[in-house]
Amino acid sequence: QVQLVESGGGLVQAGGSLRVSCVVSTSIFSFNSMAWYRQAPGKQRELVAEITSGGWTNYADSVKGRFTISRDKAKNTVYLQMGSLKFEDTAVYYCNARRQVLGYWGQGTQVTVSA
Repeated sequence: QVQLVESGGGLVQAGGSLRVSCVVSTSIFSFNSMAWYRQAPGKQRELVAEITSGGWTNYADSVKGRFTISRDKAKNTVYLQMGSLKFEDTAVYYCNARRQVLGYWGQGTQVTVSA
């Protein structure tokens, strides 16, 4: 049973920084990719950042230059470092792990950016 547990969300002022974490119950390198998604109220869930097992990264245009995805193999943890936060970054952030056609999700962590 694969489990993903996010943490680190909270309330931050615009312009500030925050790091969210995703601890996985098994080796993160057993997945083809790890990713962060977010879903704001009334909007669809969208991809924020992803990192493949080979280390290739991809970011949504809206966060390029502000967010960084990284991982710690020993801790089976994936991070999303968020900087220069904007009000529109407010959302529930979800961790995702993909293995072939299977995808696994965490429960999400709320990030609220005050204007």
